[in-house]
Amino acid sequence: MMNKDHSAVHRSSFIIHSFMRFHRIIVPTPFYVGPVNVYLIEEDPLTLIDAGPRDDNSLGALRAGLARLGHKLSDIKRIIISHAHADHYGLAQLIVEESGATAYIHEWDAPAVSADMDYGAYRALLTSAGVPRETIDQMEAGYEKFRGFAYPIARVEKLKDEDEILFEHESLSVVHTPGHTPGSICLVRTSNRLVFASDTVLKTITPNPVLSPDPIDSTRRFQSLGEYLVSLARIRALAPTMLKGGHGEDVTDYDEHFHRLYRFTKERQSKLITLLPKAGATAWEASMLLFPNAHGYHRFLALSETVAHLDYAVADGKLLLDKKNAGETFRLT
Repeated sequence: MMNKDHSAVHRSSFIIHSFMRFHRIIVPTPFYVGPVNVYLIEEDPLTLIDAGPRDDNSLGALRAGLARLGHKLSDIKRIIISHAHADHYGLAQLIVEESGATAYIHEWDAPAVSADMDYGAYRALLTSAGVPRETIDQMEAGYEKFRGFAYPIARVEKLKDEDEILFEHESLSVVHTPGHTPGSICLVRTSNRLVFASDTVLKTITPNPVLSPDPIDSTRRFQSLGEYLVSLARIRALAPTMLKGGHGEDVTDYDEHFHRLYRFTKERQSKLITLLPKAGATAWEASMLLFPNAHGYHRFLALSETVAHLDYAVADGKLLLDKKNAGETFRLT
């Protein structure tokens, strides 16, 4: 899971786009996904979009990237967190303590970055998905290890859809794009339709709809794939000129990217449906059929993607969901 090949990648690139000054600082991570893109908006107030994970190499790269641009962590006034994954928010609290900055995150992801995050709702969802108890224990241990790459954030300002992030002469609009997480956001500069898309749109990676409790009713599973497809369509309606992702390079032809993701989703769902036995299967059993070679943390991601496709197929009338006690079985219509 660790990807040490990226440990030395810590360059930054300077960008000027129609008078809004921003910079990409590429921060290494200890994760399989590789480096994360942190963006410095060099306007008043000085603002970071994301922060990188709690890791010495990551912190060193962020400090070095800021120094090359003539800034220090203590200069930062705001941190806009795109979503509640450790590779994106892990250093935010450290920056807050060093600079007095204010951290912002969408209200649906705010509980996930706090110190009192409870895994109980996840255990219930994993149980209903048919995951064996010992595997749930292993997944919880892995979750706690992953959370170790992020400082809990003591206080956040909560964002909502269509909020405006104001600068002295500029602004960015918050677009709520649930899917990858319930509270994932994009930031849009409406004057030229530039989008800071984080992990909602990535050039060479298909974002995983991660299994999460519903932010309104934590006893229910968040309908991640259905919400994600709606989010992609909403971004398409903005007619973006360029999308700057949380990993990798920019997306400059979103329409082609949108159709490719849509085709991939349909093909993956069709494959899953053909694999289901006539008697039906739990989400856990189905994930073993769809991703037989996934191990470790990737087993959880495999389950997340599988149950997202199963839920979407039920909503689309292609599968039926039978609930008995705390368990669920998906079967063909």
